[in-house]
Amino acid sequence: MRVLITRPEREATTLAAALGERGHAPVIAPLFHLQILRPPAGFSAALSAAQAVLLTSANGARALAEASDQRGRPILAVGDTTASTAEGLGFSAVASASGDGLALADLVREKLDPKSGPLVHVSGADIALDFAEALKPDGFEVRRFALYDARKETALPDSARAAIEGRALDAATFFSPRAADLFVRLVQEAGVSSALTGVTAIAISPTAAAPLKTLPFKTVVAATRPTRQAVLDEIDRLAATGVEGPSTMSDTPSSPDRASADPEPPIASTAPPPVQTRRGIGVVGAFFTGIVSSCLVLAGALVSLPYWPAEIRNLWRGEAAVPAPTPALDLQAVRQDAAAAATATVTAARAEMMVKLDDLEKRLRALSTTVAERPAAAPSPPSAPDPAIAELRRKVEALESRPASAPAPDPAPPAASVAAPNPDQEREISTLKLEIATLRNALQSLDQAVSGQRDQAKVLADAVDKARSEASARGAGEQKALAAANASAVIGIAARLNAALDSGLPFAADLKLLAPLAQSDAKLGEVVTALQPYAQSGVSSRAALAAAFPAMAKAALADDVADDSFGERLMGKVRNLVSLRRVGADVQGDSVEAKLARAEAAVEAGDLGKAAELVKSMPPQTARATTGWLSRAEDHLAAKRAIDQLAAQAVALLGATR
Repeated sequence: MRVLITRPEREATTLAAALGERGHAPVIAPLFHLQILRPPAGFSAALSAAQAVLLTSANGARALAEASDQRGRPILAVGDTTASTAEGLGFSAVASASGDGLALADLVREKLDPKSGPLVHVSGADIALDFAEALKPDGFEVRRFALYDARKETALPDSARAAIEGRALDAATFFSPRAADLFVRLVQEAGVSSALTGVTAIAISPTAAAPLKTLPFKTVVAATRPTRQAVLDEIDRLAATGVEGPSTMSDTPSSPDRASADPEPPIASTAPPPVQTRRGIGVVGAFFTGIVSSCLVLAGALVSLPYWPAEIRNLWRGEAAVPAPTPALDLQAVRQDAAAAATATVTAARAEMMVKLDDLEKRLRALSTTVAERPAAAPSPPSAPDPAIAELRRKVEALESRPASAPAPDPAPPAASVAAPNPDQEREISTLKLEIATLRNALQSLDQAVSGQRDQAKVLADAVDKARSEASARGAGEQKALAAANASAVIGIAARLNAALDSGLPFAADLKLLAPLAQSDAKLGEVVTALQPYAQSGVSSRAALAAAFPAMAKAALADDVADDSFGERLMGKVRNLVSLRRVGADVQGDSVEAKLARAEAAVEAGDLGKAAELVKSMPPQTARATTGWLSRAEDHLAAKRAIDQLAAQAVALLGATR
């Protein structure tokens, strides 16, 4: 049985897997595009002060996990799916109301005390129930934070339109009144309401089912409980009561009774009988087995994380460990600096000594000149005359006054004596000579010191050479260890990205871990650039593309027949009545039907690239039906190529460290 899924792509993928296990063929047509919003400034403080957090959707649980690392805060979830999603994200204290918003309000009144603190309601931009108003009479303070926005599609998705126009649907699911309202509006705008007469609408609650009465569904059914499991049970019950699933040669069964459906279908309210579901592992089981294996590997890595080296732990957290750069040693510069210092010292010492020598020589010459030019010493003055001698001299003079006597001749003057050197000058000359000898000895010692400095410079140069060699060896070892850590981190990130690709989930957080490593590696930077456009929303998984292929193929065949001659269109109408289409890789020919058959076989075999090439080679008149699917497939292939390139680069980095 073919079932239309209108949930956002992440939830749609999970629901499609569950339907596949039960033997149904899902057709994914998301009516909303989910966008995680940045938490406001006061969110962290409000969360810390809250006694519990209210979650009204699985998207709210994911948005809360993105906005905060706190996992110990009590969680009250509206339903089991939301509760299991929160538990899967690491929240430890989770309770489920197993119902709708009113049931969650009742759970708050039952479990919590208004005096214990305020509550935080994590929601989308649009809400169905204002818990602040609903719980205010009970004394609770509720602060709502919109952490995500489910933005409406402006037109009916191509997969839904093609499936409806081709009458390829047996049932359509709706999980909120908002989704039902939007579906009604988009179908009416597309003008395909009349093609819903053979489709059963299955809503999660009577409130969600109410807007669907305006469309000519065959039947509108409300699940007995507002849970995903109850919706799945309704689908199984519908299949068990006579609606056949798709056969190998048919996209969907056709029934002439569909045209007579009541345009105002009643809402079923009877309890469904027990349903025997069909389960099997198949492709979907293998897909989930791979996801579980990846989770086990990552869990093992996280458990062993405390025992990893510090560099690898930092890389896992997105903090690239950069070793301190080893300073480069310029041996030639060191030698030149040492030689220049020694030369400058010697030159300064020599200049100082030469100045002193010149000064001493000048002083010595001046002193010698002074000694040579000094005049002879004057004769000593006569001593004072003795009185007796003076008396005798008078007597002699009296005698001489006699005429007979001749005057005695005057005695000859004494000869001038030669001047002797001054003792002070002799001492100064001796001192100068001593200083000259001392300076000469100092100059000789300085020459010996210069020779010693040259020897020390040589020893220093040898030490520098040795230090440089050791630093180079140590730097090479550190670089090798860092490269090995980088390679290990890239391998882990590649595994996480590959798991996100297989599940169709966003991978912005995983890609953020790669950004620090890509700063110094151009190839990693190319991978980050290639994956960035898909990081926030993710890409469609191969399982989702395989699930959407039959409806696309049906619409493409219809468009191809519309461009043929009258006879071929008539035969196409006949084929459409019985809904037959050849499938399998062995279908030969260049017709649209043959290419679609081979493309579908390629998708089932895992060769999405071959399938995309076959779809692109079909005539232009099929483009309207194939554009949406082909765009999603090419996004998946582009992301896959980038992740494969990342894995190859990781292996190359690891090999370079050996």
